[in-house]
Amino acid sequence: MVNEKIRNVAIIAHVDHGKTTLVDEMLKQSGIYRENQEVVERVMDSNDLERERGITILAKNTAITYGDTKINIVDTPGHADFGGEVERILKMVNGVILLVDAAEGPMPQTRFVLSKALELGHRVIVVVNKIDRPDQRILEVIDEVLELLIDLDATDDQLESPMLFCSGRQGTASYSPEAAGTDLKPLFDTILDYIPAPDANVEEPFQMLVSSIDYNEFVGRIAIGRIERGSIRQNDEIVVCNYHDPDQVSKKLKAVSLYEFDGLGKVPVTEASAGNIIAMSGIGEITIGDTICTPSTVEPLDFVQISAPTMEMTFTINDSPFAGKEGKFVTSRQIRDRLMKETMKDVSLRVTEDEEAMDAFHVAGRGEMHLSILIETMRREGYEFQVSPPRVLFQEIDGVRCEPMERLVIDVPADSVGAVIEKLGNRKGDLLEMTPVGTTRMKLTFLVPSRGLFGYRNEFLTDTKGEGIMASVFDSYQPYKGEIQRRRTGSLISFETGESITYGLFNAQERGTLFIGAGVPVYEGMIIGSNPRMEDITVNVCKAKHLTNTRASGSDDALRLITPRQMSLEQCLEYLADDELLEVTPKTLRMRKAILNHADRMKALKGGKK
Repeated sequence: MVNEKIRNVAIIAHVDHGKTTLVDEMLKQSGIYRENQEVVERVMDSNDLERERGITILAKNTAITYGDTKINIVDTPGHADFGGEVERILKMVNGVILLVDAAEGPMPQTRFVLSKALELGHRVIVVVNKIDRPDQRILEVIDEVLELLIDLDATDDQLESPMLFCSGRQGTASYSPEAAGTDLKPLFDTILDYIPAPDANVEEPFQMLVSSIDYNEFVGRIAIGRIERGSIRQNDEIVVCNYHDPDQVSKKLKAVSLYEFDGLGKVPVTEASAGNIIAMSGIGEITIGDTICTPSTVEPLDFVQISAPTMEMTFTINDSPFAGKEGKFVTSRQIRDRLMKETMKDVSLRVTEDEEAMDAFHVAGRGEMHLSILIETMRREGYEFQVSPPRVLFQEIDGVRCEPMERLVIDVPADSVGAVIEKLGNRKGDLLEMTPVGTTRMKLTFLVPSRGLFGYRNEFLTDTKGEGIMASVFDSYQPYKGEIQRRRTGSLISFETGESITYGLFNAQERGTLFIGAGVPVYEGMIIGSNPRMEDITVNVCKAKHLTNTRASGSDDALRLITPRQMSLEQCLEYLADDELLEVTPKTLRMRKAILNHADRMKALKGGKK
């Protein structure tokens, strides 16, 4: 028995291929908004960071009604670091919409998520988006999508997937690249015709797999998932169990509140039946992968275990001379509580306490982007702390030390190919394939160690004059590739605590690139610039000019400072060397040496050399 009134579908796409914009148009054309309602762009990217960066971080649920059928749509993150979200979401749906940019074609994240969807046997609707781009190459992209499906061992049915041509911004879809569409009706019709309705065994005992978690300060964790079979009413007795932990004692609880998705919000309901995606609150310690059943039939559902983190950073309390001046939450207890709260929402994040240092926490995630989003979120909430440079997590496989490898896809102008191959060769990258894109660009695919990509993005943008596109996704663990030089520059370090003065900065700027201007408070051991040589240099930027009563022509000319380089959070994390830390406060980012005092640092360096 199937529930014909429901369709559950996920949207898969790479970063910035337009999936959130397309969902916006689907919501508008399905009549979710009132006539006079003010509509925000990219409405599914609900937090500030998502809007600023133009990426989706957390998977969101929404539902639209087309005719008399309810279509539950799940918007998935397109960035590789949030892949943990994607794997879970696919368990909730019966089909996927594969969204591909008409100019860029399939990218690594598209490949990663699509392979997961094909493994689960989902039907695929291919949507070529942004067909109104001046640099579109629709016919080549169609071939690339078919090659990708063949490469991922798609079944004959999946190879026969329907293909639509859309412009998310204009809200149009058509069955042919030549014919311009007028609205999204072809897309809605294809979803109803091609995506199967969910099974609805209403008579059997209730069973639901938790695929996603929402968190609310008032009701705690909210479990989200698709009802596999049966039905549930408010305040029914339920039991929570887990497939990968059969010895766990099943907890008896009550379904306090039930919600269904409608448009952008959740609507409270008193009962729900098989096939629908619902949210349930009132279960304290529930986590992703748990199964909720009736007490009479406790049968946990199989679940894909979430991929292990590949990268780690150490978060510690801020112990710099400027500690506690800008942040609202500065103690180790507050930082610990905040990190533990994050693990409630984000399942691919792992937090462990350092046994040697009481106020340090090892935070492991799926990549640099994953951890930098957490740092930026905490910073905006008023937290003040320090982080170490990111480091990869090695694994012992059959007695061999292995490290995480990334599949890196690079799209660059043809004249930059040599520089890119040389730099990635130094970082132990292997070139897998090289294909021309049009007449002036090349697409390169590399297999490169994750640690080889630390600090590479800035070099890459310089080598390609800002025209290159790079995207990577975790591939596998392979034997350790040997030593990789992390950074080819040294640091300019402040010699004393005070305020930077133009005279001191003027002398320091001859030594390298400055990160600060005049009138900035600095402390001993703080990094104020980079030195093109491989060594660290201590400079005194608080030095004022000694005045004399003798005047000489030319000596009192205005001192001209070169504009300092402004460092973003990601650039700071990429810049850090192993003996450096990043101080994060709500107002400023300061890089510093782990040992602030110059004499102590020299002693530690000589002691290390012995």
